[in-house]
Parts: sequence; C-alpha cells; structure tokens
Amino acid sequence: MNPSIAHPRLQAYPEPITQGRPVRLRTRRVKRSRQIKDRFVIFTQVFIPDPASVGQHIADVAFEMARRGYKVRVYTANRGYDDPSVKYPKREVINGVDVFRLPLSSFGKRSILTRIIGTASFMIQAVTRGIFMQNLAGILFSTSPPLVGIVATVVRMFRGVPLAYWAMDLNPDQLLALNKIPKGGLVARTLEAGNRLVLQNATLVVALDRFMADRLRPRGRLRDKMVVIPPWPHETFVDPVPHEKNPFRKKHGLDDKFVVMYSGNHSPSNPLNTLLDAAVRLKDDARIRFAFVGGGIGKKAVEEFVTSHKLTNCLTLPYQPMSELRYSLSAADVHAVSLGNEMVGIIHPCKVYGAMAVARPVLFLGPAPSHIADLVDEHRFGVHHAHGQVDAVVASIQRLSHERRETLEAMGREGQQVLRESLSQEILCGRFCDGMELMLLKRLI
Repeated sequence: MNPSIAHPRLQAYPEPITQGRPVRLRTRRVKRSRQIKDRFVIFTQVFIPDPASVGQHIADVAFEMARRGYKVRVYTANRGYDDPSVKYPKREVINGVDVFRLPLSSFGKRSILTRIIGTASFMIQAVTRGIFMQNLAGILFSTSPPLVGIVATVVRMFRGVPLAYWAMDLNPDQLLALNKIPKGGLVARTLEAGNRLVLQNATLVVALDRFMADRLRPRGRLRDKMVVIPPWPHETFVDPVPHEKNPFRKKHGLDDKFVVMYSGNHSPSNPLNTLLDAAVRLKDDARIRFAFVGGGIGKKAVEEFVTSHKLTNCLTLPYQPMSELRYSLSAADVHAVSLGNEMVGIIHPCKVYGAMAVARPVLFLGPAPSHIADLVDEHRFGVHHAHGQVDAVVASIQRLSHERRETLEAMGREGQQVLRESLSQEILCGRFCDGMELMLLKRLI
C-alpha cells in the first residue's frame, strides 16, 4: 500500500497554542524502505547567509534532510535579498547541502521593476535546471519569489516528481489587503489561478497557522495533504544573553536603558505607526529607548519618521548577522511584534519566536483573534493592544519599564517554556522533515 501524506502523525498534528496546556510533540525519523539516491531540490530566491527569515528556515529543513541521508540541492540567488551589493559564492557545500547561486536573479527590493526582473531571471533559470536535472526526486518551494510555485508545477508536468509547498505568505491576498491591486482585476485573477494550479499539483502543503489553513482550504482539495506547522526560532543562533554581558547593548549605548525592540522585516503588512507614535510620546523619558532592527520596504519610512520627529530615543539598525543574533535579540527588554489588521492568515510574524527564545516579554500590536494574539493572551508572556491604541501602548511600556527585573524575567521564561514544549526547532523542523520523507517515499513505492 502506498504511504499517504495523510499520515496519522501529521494528520493529528495539534495546534499547540490555542487552547489548554501546550502539547509536547515528539519527533522521530521515518524509516525508509531504501536509501534515496536521487536529488531533492529546493527553489528559493533567498538562502543563508542572507539574514531574511524565509531563507534561514529553508536552510534548517535543507540541513536536516541532508543529515537524514538525502542528497539536497538548493537553487538560490547570488546576491543579497535586501542588499544586492552583497554577493555570495557561485557554488558551495554547506552542512552537506549543495548550494547553486544563480546570476542576475536578485537586484534588491527598492523598486518593483528590479524585483520583477530579478524574479523573472530566477524563475527562467530554475525551471531550466529542474527540467533537465538528472535523478530529480522531489521539489520544495516557498513564496520567495512569490510565483516560484508555477516553476515547480511546470517541472512536475515534465518530470512527474512530488512537490512540497511551504506557504510562508499568501498572494494575491496580501496585495489585495494592502490595496496594491484591484479586487477582481486581471492581476488578482491571474495570481489566484496560479495559486489554485499550484495547490492542485502540490503533494504536501504546509500552512503556518490555522488562519492560513482556513484561507487555503477553499482553494483546493487539501484535506489529505495539508498540515499546520508554525515556523520555529533559530535556536542554534539564539540563546539568552544577560544584559551585563551583552556587547550589543554596550556598543549602542543601551546600558541602563529599557529597550523596546522591533527586529525583522519592516513592511506595510507589519505596521509600526502605533509604536512610532508611542516613541514620540516617550521622547523625553531618558530611561526608554526604541530599537528598530532589520530591513524591508518599510525601513526607509521608519528612518524618515525618526529623523523628521528628531527622536533621539530611537535607534535604527540593519539586519544583524546570524552570528550576532543572540546579542541583538537579547539586548531588548521587550520585543514588539506587529501584524496588520487585514493580515490574519496571510502572513505569520515569526519574529515572536525569537523573542520567546531569548526569554523576553512581547508587546503585540495587532488584531484578535490571530495566531500571536492566541499565544500572548493565553500564556501571559506579554501584552496585546490593537493598532491605534497609542495611550494604552505608552501606559504598558511605562508600566513594564518600572517592573522589577524578576517580574520581566518570569514573563520571558513563560514564553520560553511554551516554545520548548511545543514550538521548538527540534519538534517543528523534525515534523516538517517527516512530511518531506513521506512525500519522497510515496514516489518510491
């Protein structure tokens, strides 16, 4: 009998953060009937050492699959996703994974035209490699670039290999929610048709939370092939560092300051207006500092706001190298996480897991119900406010800044415990790779 993706251990996967006590999930390797010698391929425009989160998560899966004995090849861009001036080696082997970096496939995110050109170049090269590759066993793709699923589907039509679709965000949902394209227009209809084609041809579909699964479910018959697996913190690089031993705080003049940090992608999908307005209200409080760390298309707007309002209480920094991540994340006293009101089930702010990993309380700005609201409201390792509630946000920051250190540490430990019991990299990445193995085994038998 052929193994099905609706495997009992995957089908029964609980969402560990919605109700009741967190569920400890135990992973184990799926036994293979024989060693797979064919290549398992990943198409992604971003991959480590680039600091973009999607590339880091894909790297975790690639390394784990290589550790389990699979031949893994990654096709990615040869320049930085956010900073195209950064150039990476044409080919290298990282932790047993064969990484091919394609030329002229990323020109940064500063203009729509350059993004379209880079995406088109990447997709043309990827589809050519996929069609003509020898010993192709299966393909994993996500949403970077957004239409890479079409490439994987074309390769499947020629080669008949299984596809795993990791839905990191949803389009045209995001473009529609941001009013970037008209509802019912040609672009929206074309993207939606592409979505349905990809979902129809995918063998395994991974949604990041129950809200995303609800958005995907009406688009195809996904009952026997969709699982919900949240992203995980990069625990190899993230360990709590005490303030007094943290060189990041000293380097940036944060000693003796209460630091509210936003770390990650600056995007209209993760609005920061309320946090910036709170920074204006608190600009005369010498104890409090706001740190905006990361990049993205919304970074320039944050920097212009800080400059125009002469906010000396704000620090803006680019993405930090993975080797420095533990220091930058641990430098915060509270981590801010934002989700746009229309973005529930469309994107998933995985930056919350970094905050939980370094045992810091979370200030969540966004709607309820939502995945992050469920986490924070149930487990009490932070506070939750809606966008626009500037007075409430200011009051919460002031209250937290006057709390005893032991109280903040206890809140942080609560989040860290939730992560260890049900949201750790070992548990979630292991479960993800179990699904990948079942998908590849189905092809062999």
